[in-house]
Amino acid sequence: MKISDEISLSARNLLRRKGRTALTLVGVVIGTCMVVLMISLGIAQTKTNEEMLQSWGDLTQVQIYGYGTMMGSDGKPLYLDDAAIANIKQIPHVAAATPYAQAYNLEGEITAGRNGRYTSDIYNLIGIDPTALEPMGFALQNGSWPTNTPASEKATKLQVLVGSSTGYNFQDSRKSFNSPKRYRYEGQTDANGKELPPFVDIDKDKMTLTIKTGEGSTEKSRSWELEIVGVLEPDGAKGYWTQSGIVLRIQDMKMLQKLYNDMTKTKEESKSYDQVYVKVDDLSNVTDVETAIHELGFTNTYSMNQQREEMQKQVMNSQMIFGGIAAVSLLVAAINIINTMTMAIYERTREIGVMKVLGCELGNIRTMFLLESSTIGFIGGLIGLGISLIASFVLNNLSTLGQGLDLSGLMGGGYYMGGGGGTISIIPPWLMLAALVFATLVGLVAGILPANKAVKISALEAIRHE
Repeated sequence: MKISDEISLSARNLLRRKGRTALTLVGVVIGTCMVVLMISLGIAQTKTNEEMLQSWGDLTQVQIYGYGTMMGSDGKPLYLDDAAIANIKQIPHVAAATPYAQAYNLEGEITAGRNGRYTSDIYNLIGIDPTALEPMGFALQNGSWPTNTPASEKATKLQVLVGSSTGYNFQDSRKSFNSPKRYRYEGQTDANGKELPPFVDIDKDKMTLTIKTGEGSTEKSRSWELEIVGVLEPDGAKGYWTQSGIVLRIQDMKMLQKLYNDMTKTKEESKSYDQVYVKVDDLSNVTDVETAIHELGFTNTYSMNQQREEMQKQVMNSQMIFGGIAAVSLLVAAINIINTMTMAIYERTREIGVMKVLGCELGNIRTMFLLESSTIGFIGGLIGLGISLIASFVLNNLSTLGQGLDLSGLMGGGYYMGGGGGTISIIPPWLMLAALVFATLVGLVAGILPANKAVKISALEAIRHE
Protein backbone atom coordinates (compact mmCIF):
# COMPACT_ATOMS: atom_id res chain seq x y z
CA MET A 1 0.00 0.00 0.00
CA LYS A 2 1.35 3.38 -0.99
CA ILE A 3 1.72 6.13 1.58
CA SER A 4 -0.70 8.25 -0.45
CA ASP A 5 -3.30 5.47 -0.19
CA GLU A 6 -2.76 5.28 3.58
CA ILE A 7 -3.22 9.04 3.93
CA SER A 8 -6.35 9.00 1.79
CA LEU A 9 -7.83 6.07 3.70
CA SER A 10 -7.01 7.70 7.08
CA ALA A 11 -8.67 10.94 6.03
CA ARG A 12 -11.86 9.12 4.92
CA ASN A 13 -11.97 7.20 8.21
CA LEU A 14 -11.70 10.41 10.24
CA LEU A 15 -14.43 12.09 8.20
CA ARG A 16 -16.65 9.06 8.55
CA ARG A 17 -17.31 9.93 12.21
CA LYS A 18 -17.20 13.72 12.09
CA GLY A 19 -18.84 14.29 15.47
CA ARG A 20 -16.54 11.93 17.34
CA THR A 21 -13.47 13.35 15.60
CA ALA A 22 -14.53 16.92 16.42
CA LEU A 23 -15.03 16.10 20.11
CA THR A 24 -11.59 14.49 20.23
CA LEU A 25 -10.07 17.54 18.57
CA VAL A 26 -11.56 19.80 21.24
CA GLY A 27 -9.42 18.20 23.94
CA VAL A 28 -6.23 18.70 21.92
CA VAL A 29 -7.22 22.27 21.08
CA ILE A 30 -7.79 23.18 24.73
CA GLY A 31 -4.58 21.49 25.90
CA THR A 32 -2.44 23.10 23.19
CA CYS A 33 -3.98 26.51 23.76
CA MET A 34 -3.36 26.38 27.51
CA VAL A 35 0.24 25.20 27.13
CA VAL A 36 1.08 27.89 24.58
CA LEU A 37 -0.56 30.67 26.58
CA MET A 38 1.11 29.67 29.85
CA ILE A 39 4.54 29.59 28.23
CA SER A 40 3.87 32.87 26.41
CA LEU A 41 2.94 34.57 29.69
CA GLY A 42 6.22 33.41 31.21
CA ILE A 43 8.26 34.60 28.21
CA ALA A 44 6.60 38.01 28.32
CA GLN A 45 7.10 38.35 32.08
CA THR A 46 10.78 37.39 31.80
CA LYS A 47 11.28 39.94 29.02
CA THR A 48 9.49 42.64 31.03
CA ASN A 49 11.57 41.87 34.13
CA GLU A 50 14.82 42.09 32.18
CA GLU A 51 13.81 45.38 30.56
CA MET A 52 12.91 46.78 33.97
CA LEU A 53 16.20 45.64 35.50
CA GLN A 54 18.09 47.01 32.52
CA SER A 55 16.55 50.41 33.25
CA TRP A 56 17.78 50.10 36.84
CA GLY A 57 21.30 49.15 35.90
CA ASP A 58 23.60 47.08 33.70
CA LEU A 59 22.65 43.38 33.90
CA THR A 60 26.17 42.34 32.92
CA GLN A 61 27.86 44.36 35.66
CA VAL A 62 29.06 43.06 39.04
CA GLN A 63 29.87 45.44 41.86
CA ILE A 64 32.44 44.46 44.48
CA TYR A 65 32.55 46.31 47.79
CA GLY A 66 35.76 46.78 49.75
CA TYR A 67 34.23 47.89 53.01
CA GLY A 68 35.19 46.10 56.21
CA THR A 69 37.91 43.53 56.84
CA MET A 70 38.20 40.67 54.37
CA MET A 71 40.26 37.58 55.09
CA GLY A 72 41.76 35.17 52.59
CA SER A 73 41.83 31.38 52.88
CA ASP A 74 45.33 31.68 54.36
CA GLY A 75 44.04 33.90 57.16
CA LYS A 76 45.75 37.03 55.82
CA PRO A 77 43.85 40.27 55.14
CA LEU A 78 42.50 40.75 51.64
CA TYR A 79 42.59 44.13 49.97
CA LEU A 80 40.51 45.26 47.01
CA ASP A 81 43.50 46.99 45.45
CA ASP A 82 45.15 47.20 42.04
CA ALA A 83 46.63 43.71 42.41
CA ALA A 84 43.20 42.27 43.16
CA ILE A 85 41.70 44.06 40.15
CA ALA A 86 44.45 42.60 37.96
CA ASN A 87 43.49 39.10 39.17
CA ILE A 88 39.81 39.81 38.55
CA LYS A 89 40.58 40.85 34.98
CA GLN A 90 42.10 37.40 34.40
CA ILE A 91 38.79 35.67 35.17
CA PRO A 92 37.26 34.21 31.98
CA HIS A 93 34.49 36.34 30.42
CA VAL A 94 35.53 39.53 32.28
CA ALA A 95 35.51 42.32 29.67
CA ALA A 96 36.74 45.09 31.97
CA ALA A 97 37.18 46.01 35.62
CA THR A 98 37.65 49.41 37.20
CA PRO A 99 37.70 50.95 40.66
CA TYR A 100 35.00 53.49 41.39
CA ALA A 101 36.21 56.23 43.73
CA GLN A 102 34.41 59.34 44.94
CA ALA A 103 36.03 62.35 46.56
CA TYR A 104 34.43 61.79 49.97
CA ASN A 105 37.75 62.21 51.81
CA LEU A 106 38.72 65.47 50.10
CA GLU A 107 37.92 69.03 51.08
CA GLY A 108 37.66 71.67 48.41
CA GLU A 109 35.51 72.96 45.61
CA ILE A 110 35.17 73.32 41.86
CA THR A 111 34.86 76.90 40.64
CA ALA A 112 34.08 78.66 37.36
CA GLY A 113 33.38 82.17 36.16
CA ARG A 114 35.14 85.42 37.00
CA ASN A 115 36.91 85.26 40.37
CA GLY A 116 35.44 81.78 40.94
CA ARG A 117 31.92 83.15 41.31
CA TYR A 118 30.21 79.86 40.56
CA THR A 119 30.99 76.91 42.79
CA SER A 120 30.21 73.19 42.79
CA ASP A 121 30.60 70.50 45.39
CA ILE A 122 33.79 68.45 45.09
CA TYR A 123 31.81 65.29 45.82
CA ASN A 124 30.69 65.33 42.19
CA LEU A 125 34.15 64.04 41.27
CA ILE A 126 34.30 60.38 40.22
CA GLY A 127 37.51 58.42 39.64
CA ILE A 128 37.46 55.60 37.07
CA ASP A 129 40.05 53.69 35.04
CA PRO A 130 40.02 55.48 31.65
CA THR A 131 40.76 52.24 29.78
CA ALA A 132 37.59 50.61 31.15
CA LEU A 133 35.07 53.25 30.16
CA GLU A 134 34.49 52.18 26.57
CA PRO A 135 34.57 48.38 27.20
CA MET A 136 32.02 48.88 29.99
CA GLY A 137 29.55 50.37 27.51
CA PHE A 138 29.89 54.08 28.18
CA ALA A 139 29.57 56.37 25.19
CA LEU A 140 30.51 59.94 24.32
CA GLN A 141 28.30 62.66 22.92
CA ASN A 142 31.41 64.39 21.66
CA GLY A 143 35.12 64.63 22.36
CA SER A 144 37.47 61.78 23.17
CA TRP A 145 38.40 59.45 26.01
CA PRO A 146 41.06 60.53 28.52
CA THR A 147 44.59 59.28 27.89
CA ASN A 148 45.98 56.60 30.18
CA THR A 149 49.25 58.33 31.02
CA PRO A 150 50.65 58.31 34.59
CA ALA A 151 49.47 61.02 36.97
CA SER A 152 51.89 63.83 37.81
CA GLU A 153 51.90 65.95 40.96
CA LYS A 154 53.44 68.74 38.90
CA ALA A 155 50.55 68.81 36.42
CA THR A 156 48.56 72.04 36.12
CA LYS A 157 45.66 70.46 34.22
CA LEU A 158 43.61 67.33 34.82
CA GLN A 159 41.72 65.57 32.03
CA VAL A 160 38.05 65.01 32.81
CA LEU A 161 34.82 63.81 31.24
CA VAL A 162 31.60 65.61 32.11
CA GLY A 163 27.90 64.99 31.79
CA SER A 164 25.81 67.21 29.56
CA SER A 165 24.03 68.63 32.64
CA THR A 166 27.14 69.20 34.76
CA GLY A 167 26.77 72.99 34.38
CA TYR A 168 23.64 72.84 36.57
CA ASN A 169 25.71 71.63 39.53
CA PHE A 170 27.12 75.13 40.01
CA GLN A 171 25.56 77.79 42.21
CA ASP A 172 26.09 81.53 42.42
CA SER A 173 28.22 82.15 45.50
CA ARG A 174 27.33 85.85 45.49
CA LYS A 175 23.72 85.08 46.33
CA SER A 176 22.58 84.07 49.79
CA PHE A 177 21.78 80.43 50.55
CA ASN A 178 18.13 81.37 50.96
CA SER A 179 17.92 83.12 47.61
CA PRO A 180 16.30 81.14 44.78
CA LYS A 181 18.60 82.99 42.40
CA ARG A 182 21.57 81.14 43.89
CA TYR A 183 20.59 77.91 42.13
CA ARG A 184 19.73 76.74 38.64
CA TYR A 185 18.21 73.41 37.78
CA GLU A 186 17.58 71.72 34.46
CA GLY A 187 14.23 72.67 32.97
CA GLN A 188 13.88 75.86 35.03
CA THR A 189 12.19 78.71 33.13
CA ASP A 190 11.94 82.46 33.57
CA ALA A 191 8.75 84.51 33.82
CA ASN A 192 8.30 84.31 30.06
CA GLY A 193 8.60 80.54 30.00
CA LYS A 194 12.07 80.57 28.46
CA GLU A 195 14.41 77.88 29.76
CA LEU A 196 17.26 79.25 31.85
CA PRO A 197 20.75 78.07 30.90
CA PRO A 198 23.14 76.76 33.58
CA PHE A 199 25.50 79.19 35.26
CA VAL A 200 28.43 77.35 33.68
CA ASP A 201 28.72 76.44 30.00
CA ILE A 202 30.78 73.26 29.86
CA ASP A 203 31.76 74.00 26.26
CA LYS A 204 33.16 77.46 26.96
CA ASP A 205 33.80 78.18 30.63
CA LYS A 206 36.98 77.16 32.41
CA MET A 207 36.57 75.05 35.55
CA THR A 208 39.11 74.91 38.36
CA LEU A 209 39.47 72.21 41.01
CA THR A 210 40.88 73.30 44.37
CA ILE A 211 41.64 71.10 47.36
CA LYS A 212 42.34 72.86 50.61
CA THR A 213 42.73 72.34 54.32
CA GLY A 214 42.88 74.56 57.36
CA GLU A 215 41.60 78.11 57.76
CA GLY A 216 43.08 81.59 57.76
CA SER A 217 46.85 81.63 58.09
CA THR A 218 47.00 77.83 58.32
CA GLU A 219 45.08 77.25 55.10
CA LYS A 220 46.82 75.22 52.44
CA SER A 221 45.47 74.75 48.95
CA ARG A 222 46.33 73.40 45.54
CA SER A 223 44.49 74.07 42.28
CA TRP A 224 44.22 72.49 38.82
CA GLU A 225 42.42 73.49 35.69
CA LEU A 226 39.95 70.81 34.59
CA GLU A 227 40.49 70.05 30.93
CA ILE A 228 37.23 68.72 29.48
CA VAL A 229 38.20 66.17 26.81
CA GLY A 230 34.74 64.68 26.25
CA VAL A 231 31.04 64.80 27.15
CA LEU A 232 29.41 61.53 28.26
CA GLU A 233 26.24 60.17 26.72
CA PRO A 234 23.64 60.32 29.54
CA ASP A 235 22.65 56.86 30.78
CA GLY A 236 20.83 56.80 34.10
CA ALA A 237 21.06 53.01 34.23
CA LYS A 238 24.86 53.27 34.43
CA GLY A 239 24.95 56.11 36.94
CA TYR A 240 23.69 59.61 37.61
CA TRP A 241 27.20 60.92 36.99
CA THR A 242 26.87 60.20 33.26
CA GLN A 243 24.35 63.06 33.28
CA SER A 244 25.87 65.55 35.72
CA GLY A 245 29.13 64.19 37.10
CA ILE A 246 32.80 65.00 36.55
CA VAL A 247 34.91 61.92 35.80
CA LEU A 248 38.61 61.92 36.64
CA ARG A 249 41.15 59.30 35.72
CA ILE A 250 41.61 56.97 38.68
CA GLN A 251 45.34 57.74 38.76
CA ASP A 252 44.55 61.45 39.12
CA MET A 253 42.06 60.75 41.90
CA LYS A 254 44.71 58.75 43.78
CA MET A 255 47.21 61.56 43.26
CA LEU A 256 44.74 64.11 44.68
CA GLN A 257 44.13 61.88 47.69
CA LYS A 258 47.87 61.52 48.31
CA LEU A 259 48.46 65.28 48.12
CA TYR A 260 45.54 65.94 50.42
CA ASN A 261 46.86 63.40 52.93
CA ASP A 262 50.24 65.14 52.80
CA MET A 263 48.59 68.53 53.36
CA THR A 264 46.62 67.24 56.34
CA LYS A 265 49.51 65.04 57.52
CA THR A 266 47.22 62.05 57.41
CA LYS A 267 49.13 58.79 57.63
CA GLU A 268 46.20 56.39 57.46
CA GLU A 269 45.39 55.46 53.92
CA SER A 270 42.82 52.90 52.84
CA LYS A 271 44.41 49.95 51.08
CA SER A 272 41.15 48.89 49.46
CA TYR A 273 38.95 50.64 46.96
CA ASP A 274 35.42 51.21 48.24
CA GLN A 275 33.92 49.79 45.04
CA VAL A 276 35.08 47.98 41.94
CA TYR A 277 32.88 47.55 38.88
CA VAL A 278 33.32 44.42 36.76
CA LYS A 279 31.89 44.14 33.25
CA VAL A 280 30.99 40.63 32.02
CA ASP A 281 30.94 39.86 28.30
CA ASP A 282 27.51 38.20 28.32
CA LEU A 283 24.52 37.93 30.64
CA SER A 284 24.76 34.14 30.70
CA ASN A 285 28.26 34.35 32.24
CA VAL A 286 27.47 36.75 35.11
CA THR A 287 26.82 34.00 37.66
CA ASP A 288 30.07 32.18 36.80
CA VAL A 289 32.11 35.38 37.04
CA GLU A 290 30.50 36.34 40.34
CA THR A 291 31.25 32.87 41.71
CA ALA A 292 34.89 33.18 40.59
CA ILE A 293 35.14 36.55 42.37
CA HIS A 294 33.83 34.92 45.55
CA GLU A 295 36.48 32.22 45.22
CA LEU A 296 39.12 34.96 45.24
CA GLY A 297 37.80 35.93 48.67
CA PHE A 298 35.70 38.96 47.72
CA THR A 299 32.24 37.80 48.77
CA ASN A 300 30.64 41.20 49.22
CA THR A 301 29.27 41.56 45.70
CA TYR A 302 26.08 42.67 44.03
CA SER A 303 24.68 42.32 40.54
CA MET A 304 21.31 42.87 38.95
CA ASN A 305 21.55 39.23 37.88
CA GLN A 306 20.75 38.22 41.48
CA GLN A 307 17.37 39.92 41.26
CA ARG A 308 16.92 38.62 37.73
CA GLU A 309 17.40 35.03 38.90
CA GLU A 310 14.97 35.55 41.78
CA MET A 311 12.37 36.91 39.38
CA GLN A 312 12.96 34.01 37.00
CA LYS A 313 12.38 31.55 39.84
CA GLN A 314 9.04 33.14 40.63
CA VAL A 315 8.03 33.12 36.98
CA MET A 316 9.18 29.51 36.64
CA ASN A 317 7.18 28.45 39.71
CA SER A 318 4.07 30.07 38.28
CA GLN A 319 4.69 28.45 34.91
CA MET A 320 5.06 25.04 36.50
CA ILE A 321 1.71 25.42 38.27
CA PHE A 322 -0.18 26.62 35.21
CA GLY A 323 1.82 24.31 32.94
CA GLY A 324 0.78 21.37 35.11
CA ILE A 325 -2.86 22.29 34.61
CA ALA A 326 -2.27 22.53 30.87
CA ALA A 327 -0.47 19.17 30.88
CA VAL A 328 -3.50 17.56 32.51
CA SER A 329 -5.61 18.93 29.66
CA LEU A 330 -3.29 17.32 27.12
CA LEU A 331 -3.34 14.06 29.07
CA VAL A 332 -7.13 14.06 28.91
CA ALA A 333 -6.88 14.79 25.19
CA ALA A 334 -4.50 11.84 24.75
CA ILE A 335 -6.94 9.57 26.57
CA ASN A 336 -9.73 10.77 24.29
CA ILE A 337 -7.60 9.95 21.24
CA ILE A 338 -6.93 6.46 22.60
CA ASN A 339 -10.63 5.99 23.23
CA THR A 340 -11.57 7.27 19.75
CA MET A 341 -9.04 5.05 18.00
CA THR A 342 -10.02 2.03 20.08
CA MET A 343 -13.67 2.54 19.17
CA ALA A 344 -12.62 2.85 15.54
CA ILE A 345 -10.93 -0.56 15.74
CA TYR A 346 -14.10 -2.24 16.98
CA GLU A 347 -16.13 -0.56 14.25
CA ARG A 348 -13.63 -1.48 11.53
CA THR A 349 -12.68 -4.99 12.66
CA ARG A 350 -14.09 -6.58 9.51
CA GLU A 351 -12.31 -3.97 7.35
CA ILE A 352 -9.00 -4.81 9.07
CA GLY A 353 -9.59 -8.52 8.48
CA VAL A 354 -10.25 -7.96 4.77
CA MET A 355 -7.05 -5.91 4.48
CA LYS A 356 -5.03 -8.72 6.07
CA VAL A 357 -6.60 -11.37 3.82
CA LEU A 358 -5.79 -9.27 0.75
CA GLY A 359 -2.15 -9.26 1.81
CA CYS A 360 -1.85 -5.87 3.42
CA GLU A 361 1.26 -5.75 5.58
CA LEU A 362 0.90 -5.27 9.32
CA GLY A 363 3.10 -2.18 9.14
CA ASN A 364 0.65 -0.55 6.75
CA ILE A 365 -2.25 -1.16 9.11
CA ARG A 366 -0.25 0.21 12.04
CA THR A 367 0.80 3.25 9.99
CA MET A 368 -2.81 3.94 9.00
CA PHE A 369 -3.97 4.16 12.61
CA LEU A 370 -0.93 6.18 13.66
CA LEU A 371 -1.61 8.60 10.81
CA GLU A 372 -5.17 9.06 12.01
CA SER A 373 -4.16 9.72 15.61
CA SER A 374 -1.27 12.05 14.70
CA THR A 375 -3.56 13.92 12.27
CA ILE A 376 -5.97 14.56 15.13
CA GLY A 377 -3.04 15.86 17.19
CA PHE A 378 -1.74 18.06 14.37
CA ILE A 379 -5.10 19.59 13.46
CA GLY A 380 -5.95 20.11 17.13
CA GLY A 381 -2.56 21.73 17.69
CA LEU A 382 -3.03 23.99 14.66
CA ILE A 383 -6.45 25.17 15.81
CA GLY A 384 -5.20 25.56 19.40
CA LEU A 385 -2.25 27.63 18.19
CA GLY A 386 -4.57 29.88 16.19
CA ILE A 387 -6.78 30.45 19.23
CA SER A 388 -3.65 31.13 21.32
CA LEU A 389 -2.52 33.82 18.88
CA ILE A 390 -5.91 35.49 19.05
CA ALA A 391 -5.96 35.28 22.86
CA SER A 392 -2.42 36.68 23.01
CA PHE A 393 -3.44 39.63 20.85
CA VAL A 394 -6.46 40.32 23.07
CA LEU A 395 -4.37 40.16 26.26
CA ASN A 396 -1.77 42.54 24.85
CA ASN A 397 -4.42 45.05 23.85
CA LEU A 398 -6.59 45.02 26.97
CA SER A 399 -5.42 48.55 27.82
CA THR A 400 -7.07 49.87 24.67
CA LEU A 401 -10.44 48.89 26.12
CA GLY A 402 -10.08 51.81 28.51
CA GLN A 403 -10.11 49.68 31.65
CA GLY A 404 -6.34 49.80 32.26
CA LEU A 405 -6.46 46.11 33.14
CA ASP A 406 -3.09 44.79 34.28
CA LEU A 407 -2.23 41.09 34.45
CA SER A 408 1.49 41.59 35.11
CA GLY A 409 1.21 39.93 38.50
CA LEU A 410 -0.23 36.72 37.05
CA MET A 411 3.20 35.17 36.55
CA GLY A 412 4.72 36.53 39.75
CA GLY A 413 5.88 39.89 38.42
CA GLY A 414 3.45 42.22 40.17
CA TYR A 415 5.65 42.78 43.21
CA TYR A 416 8.49 44.10 41.13
CA MET A 417 6.47 45.74 38.42
CA GLY A 418 4.34 47.76 40.75
CA GLY A 419 1.44 47.53 38.32
CA GLY A 420 1.24 49.06 34.89
CA GLY A 421 0.46 47.67 31.50
CA GLY A 422 2.77 46.23 28.91
CA THR A 423 3.22 43.11 26.82
CA ILE A 424 1.48 40.30 28.67
CA SER A 425 1.91 37.46 26.17
CA ILE A 426 4.69 36.74 23.66
CA ILE A 427 4.46 33.78 21.28
CA PRO A 428 7.76 33.50 19.38
CA PRO A 429 8.07 31.37 16.19
CA TRP A 430 9.91 28.59 18.02
CA LEU A 431 6.97 28.22 20.42
CA MET A 432 4.53 27.93 17.51
CA LEU A 433 6.60 25.18 15.93
CA ALA A 434 7.12 23.41 19.25
CA ALA A 435 3.37 23.49 19.97
CA LEU A 436 2.53 21.87 16.62
CA VAL A 437 5.24 19.23 17.01
CA PHE A 438 4.23 18.47 20.59
CA ALA A 439 0.52 18.18 19.79
CA THR A 440 1.32 15.88 16.86
CA LEU A 441 3.54 13.73 19.08
CA VAL A 442 0.78 13.50 21.68
CA GLY A 443 -1.56 12.18 19.00
CA LEU A 444 1.09 9.81 17.66
CA VAL A 445 1.93 8.37 21.07
CA ALA A 446 -1.75 8.07 21.96
CA GLY A 447 -2.32 6.05 18.78
CA ILE A 448 0.41 3.45 19.46
CA LEU A 449 -1.71 1.28 21.75
CA PRO A 450 -4.77 1.14 19.46
CA ALA A 451 -2.53 0.58 16.42
CA ASN A 452 -0.79 -2.38 18.06
CA LYS A 453 -4.16 -3.77 19.03
CA ALA A 454 -5.36 -3.49 15.45
CA VAL A 455 -2.45 -5.49 14.01
CA LYS A 456 -3.02 -8.30 16.55
CA ILE A 457 -6.58 -8.96 15.39
CA SER A 458 -6.95 -12.38 13.77
CA ALA A 459 -7.83 -12.12 10.07
CA LEU A 460 -10.35 -15.00 10.13
CA GLU A 461 -12.11 -13.76 13.28
CA ALA A 462 -12.17 -10.28 11.84
CA ILE A 463 -13.88 -11.43 8.61
CA ARG A 464 -16.55 -13.30 10.62
CA HIS A 465 -17.10 -10.19 12.78
CA GLU A 466 -20.49 -8.53 12.29
